[in-house]
Amino acid sequence: MRQLNRLNQFQRLWQPSAGAPQQITVAELAERCFCSERHVRTLLRQAQDAGWLSWQAQSGRGKRGTLTFHVTPENLRNEMMERALELGQQQNALELAQLAAPELRALLHPFLGGQWQNNTPTLRIPYYRTLEPLHPGFLPGRAEQHLAGQVFSGLTRFAHDKDEPVGDLAHHWEVSDDGLRWHFYIRSTLYWHNGDPVDTTQLWRRLEMLLTLPALRTLFASVQNIAVTHAQCLTFTLVKPDYWLAYRLASYCSVLAHPDNAALGTGPFRLNVFEPELVRLESHSRYHLSHPLLQAIEYWITPQLFAQDLGTSCRHPVQLAIGEADDLRNLRPVSDSISLGFCYLTLRKSPRLTTAQAQKLIALIHQTSLMQTLPLDENLITPSQELLPGWAIPLAAETDSVIFPPALTLIYHLPVELHTMAEQLRQALALAGCELTVIFYDAKTWDGCVELAKADLVMGDRLIGDTPEYTLEQWLRCDPLWPHTLSAAQYAHLQATLDAVQTQRQAASRHAALQNVFHHLMEDAVLTPLFNYQYRISAPPGVNGIRLNARGWFDFTEAWLPASTST
Repeated sequence: MRQLNRLNQFQRLWQPSAGAPQQITVAELAERCFCSERHVRTLLRQAQDAGWLSWQAQSGRGKRGTLTFHVTPENLRNEMMERALELGQQQNALELAQLAAPELRALLHPFLGGQWQNNTPTLRIPYYRTLEPLHPGFLPGRAEQHLAGQVFSGLTRFAHDKDEPVGDLAHHWEVSDDGLRWHFYIRSTLYWHNGDPVDTTQLWRRLEMLLTLPALRTLFASVQNIAVTHAQCLTFTLVKPDYWLAYRLASYCSVLAHPDNAALGTGPFRLNVFEPELVRLESHSRYHLSHPLLQAIEYWITPQLFAQDLGTSCRHPVQLAIGEADDLRNLRPVSDSISLGFCYLTLRKSPRLTTAQAQKLIALIHQTSLMQTLPLDENLITPSQELLPGWAIPLAAETDSVIFPPALTLIYHLPVELHTMAEQLRQALALAGCELTVIFYDAKTWDGCVELAKADLVMGDRLIGDTPEYTLEQWLRCDPLWPHTLSAAQYAHLQATLDAVQTQRQAASRHAALQNVFHHLMEDAVLTPLFNYQYRISAPPGVNGIRLNARGWFDFTEAWLPASTST
């Protein structure tokens, strides 16, 4: 970047004297700037024209001139950043901010949080890692899952104040008496982010593309075909009733991008920039529901501001930085809650591990001090007392006579809190005469993990979306964990049971039946939850409308800035 190069060259000129006047030759300046004498003369002329310094040369080769500085590199960097932001060049601003963490924190604070930039309300969020592409289907990270719901729309959606899905691209739907035909009536005034009107056939094409993905084909196994039965109607024909269908269509994995451009959606915000250092969303002026109150949302990918040894961790809550560095003390918690999402342990029964031994292992976790070795004092995680509220964890009554097997293998993936859990479990089993081999799988999901075949025990992370019961049904139906954990006969029985549950028209009946499925999995020592997350959002004064959602984020359409925050 040209501006960054100019800043770096100015820094080289300024640094030896810390800004004091210098008596120096052009040859010495050229050596300092790693360039020719001709080029350094050009640099001096450009910097002088910009008002950064003055250069008074002496006639004669080798004569010392006088170099006088009028600005510091820090002030110049700030001016360049402000100018870049005024011109909408956020990525240039981030490139200018290539500093060590303490300096970067001080430099960026005036630009983060809620800002009125050129009369445009903008919210800038520092984030600790690069965001993965928003490809169709399942996404591993909760940040990406949340972002997909802000950029794209589904036929249906989840609303924070509703227990069941509501209309989105479809304003209404009807179900036949036998549950085999679902008619979704599409809104007549829908627009893609590029301004083109939405044609129902385009939605049908994207749905057909989604159903070619193996995981989505599994999720929608009951769907026989989808057809455009009217200019504003999509009809799903099923081979068996599935009263989760509106939930499946509301899930982030089922949102609908343009069939010819996977980055183009119809959601409240459109993707303007999606780069490793910067993600910028801008409001969609022709959005079909309530319009966003902010014009732009920016993720500034600044891993330098976060502890580098934490990786993907519960210690990275969503945080909005304050607008002025002097007001950091005013950054306040806006919302926090214990999430329904949890880290879990599954146990594969075999000649190496019996049901009684698995039950004893679960009791070791929940009935001893083993969980207290986790970072509970930071109030970031909480040991699980139940799977979901009211779904108690059954524990075996007596396990003293049971002896652990001589050896077991554990595989686990992120978050990094499971590093501690795995080590404590290894030590506890060693004291009981069982050697635990531990394998860390550096990913967020089990997709493509061949090491699963080696594992007796598996630890991982289960995010819970807007509707917990449906999210857990989707987990059992689609996650590659379960064909490994269960025998072929057990897995087939589980899928048949889920098929029976989905045919129950009333939500309460489906929930009760699903609770019974999970009770048996926990009672048979196939599954146990370990701990839940503490989700937090902190924001500066003046950033309003922040309410924590099920994924630990907030609905961008509800955030707003009062006019008094303008500068």
